[in-house]
Amino acid sequence: MSATSAEDDSAAGDPVARAGELRALIVHHNERYHTLDDPEITDAEYDALVRALRDLEAEHPDLAVPDSPTSQVGAAPSTLFAPVVHHVRMMSLDNAFSPEELQAWADRVGKQVPPDTAFECELKIDGLAISLLYRDGRFVQAATRGDGTTGEDVTANIATVGAIPKELDPAAGPLPEVLEVRGEVYMPIAAFDDLNRRQAEAGDRLFVNPRNSAAGSLRQKDPGVTATRALSFWAYQVGEVRPEPSVAGGQLPDLATSQSTTLAWLGRAGFPVNPEVHLVEGLNGVLEFCARWEEHRHDLDYEIDGVVVKVDDLDLQRELGSTSRAPRWAIAYKFPPEERSTTLRHIAVSIGRTGKATPFAVLEPVFVGGSTVGLATLHNEDQVRLKDVRPGDTVIVRKAGDVIPEVVGPLRVKGRRRKPAWKFPTTCPVCAAPLVRLEGESDTFCTNLDCPGQRVQRIAHFASRSAMDIEGLGEQRVQLLVDNGLLVDVADLYGFTPETFAGLEGFAELSTANLLAAIDDSRQRPLSRVLIGLGIRHLGQVGSTALARACRDLDVILTADESTLAEIDGVGPVIASSVMAWFDSPVNRSVVDRLRAAGLQFTEPGVDTGGADPDLEQTLGGRSVVVTGTLDGYTRDEAEAAVAARGGKSPGTVSKKTYAVVVGRAPGASKVSKAEQLGVPIVDGASFEEFLATGELPEERSSAN
Repeated sequence: MSATSAEDDSAAGDPVARAGELRALIVHHNERYHTLDDPEITDAEYDALVRALRDLEAEHPDLAVPDSPTSQVGAAPSTLFAPVVHHVRMMSLDNAFSPEELQAWADRVGKQVPPDTAFECELKIDGLAISLLYRDGRFVQAATRGDGTTGEDVTANIATVGAIPKELDPAAGPLPEVLEVRGEVYMPIAAFDDLNRRQAEAGDRLFVNPRNSAAGSLRQKDPGVTATRALSFWAYQVGEVRPEPSVAGGQLPDLATSQSTTLAWLGRAGFPVNPEVHLVEGLNGVLEFCARWEEHRHDLDYEIDGVVVKVDDLDLQRELGSTSRAPRWAIAYKFPPEERSTTLRHIAVSIGRTGKATPFAVLEPVFVGGSTVGLATLHNEDQVRLKDVRPGDTVIVRKAGDVIPEVVGPLRVKGRRRKPAWKFPTTCPVCAAPLVRLEGESDTFCTNLDCPGQRVQRIAHFASRSAMDIEGLGEQRVQLLVDNGLLVDVADLYGFTPETFAGLEGFAELSTANLLAAIDDSRQRPLSRVLIGLGIRHLGQVGSTALARACRDLDVILTADESTLAEIDGVGPVIASSVMAWFDSPVNRSVVDRLRAAGLQFTEPGVDTGGADPDLEQTLGGRSVVVTGTLDGYTRDEAEAAVAARGGKSPGTVSKKTYAVVVGRAPGASKVSKAEQLGVPIVDGASFEEFLATGELPEERSSAN
């Protein structure tokens, strides 16, 4: 059942029967998620079922039975592991799905606490809740949350997680005799990608997402399997403490004062504490924190699905108390879902501008990630096989921000018969020419260079916003012009006249004039945009910009050798080889010559100054500085412009020629790792303005002092 149907049906029909149906569904999906680590619906759809039941029980209070799933935590522990009773119950959190619901929670809290109450905002890690027990500073036991009262003993498996300390640091101060620390075990995205890479190499089925991979990895009977899964951990709370901490008596005051002092103490004791924790006063600060991380959630190397908001003062927490399942002093603000389930109607294949044949899913339309999705990529033949998605399956669809929607995998329902596995076609769906898979690669290509499918995609790409930005020339219009024999390659565009479109549907006098004007305007695009538009394999926006800024003129590129191009920051040997091969083609050179004759700009303006400001000292003259993460007071574009104003350049990739990498909050893990591998100096984001002013690296400043 979809989440939407659950909500729509809750107000109709027999409420008693509907409540029973919802309870049965929630109990079933609780077991699939918490016990079996094999969910049949997405988190968002599960949340919708719970909300539907909660709304129904609010409307009909007599239906709110004591054992309702709305008053319970998690699910009963499985029999795979020995049971562990939690001395302090591990509760769940109530959810808010909009600023209005968050405001309603704040209003309820505000009736019992002062108006200047401080809230601590923490990222809601998409992982598995774990309880860690220490006696006299030594790790002795780990347990899952289970149903909140009883969990599963996973001590041996948790012992393989390197981020979890086995002995606490006495530098933190007096250690309690008994200390229970709670947190989230998760799988970093890089580790998840590596795990799926290893699965693919072994020909095994791919894992669906980091959360389920982390849960499945932790709940292995063989700890040796867990040890291979690169799990990590963030501590976020303290449970049982003996002797009980006291401010007045001086016993562990940090654990008795506030959530923020508790986390600080945990960090000193050796626990990893998430750095993105923020203390604010009032709801406006909470909303700003939530909005910022909803926008930047994909800057992290781990998955989050919201923000947890807590009253910071522990005395106020105790005063506010809890319901039967959740504390009143905390709430989880859930981000809009980026995953939904829907039906995969069938699998088709598209032909791209390079002839690449890409399988895609035709879906029952579903609203996800801010838009309605009807098509989603399946990447290549291997991915379809490893994900084992078939027409008729219920599948998970993911759309993260502006990222192209993709099918993550099937939701397997026990007992449901599936159609036969899909087979990749052997001929092109557009021109019927043979499809060939290149040796050693996962991609398949149409062998016909004159394939209309390639032609349409090449021209539409040339006209796209990131390339020549010819407004009004989308794929449908390109298809129409190609079908009528008016357009063979991109150079034909610049020979169009009003008579070209005579009698064509959709080309009235005004739309024709607008299109011709847009084509004429595109003649002024710089070399970097032309390079993007040519659609050279492996040469994207970053590489095109780097190549254009370094060479200044297309003729320099045409006369350069491959090794020279490969040395350019942001280019490298793979792109250089592809560029050389493209321009070596007589057909491609003919198109370039016709574009030159049509008056296109084959130079990159402004490269001599590189955006340098003559009124500023050129502290970074000629140096390459990569910026990653969020810097206070700067957008990414503003930070890169500040580097350019001091005479530097800011490519999107790290190389051995990079002078420094400026690392802000939530940096790209690959860039930091590459900098460490190459020995490139790292500048902390907090020192960015000093770095701009002096151009000095941290070790240079230290030696000067």
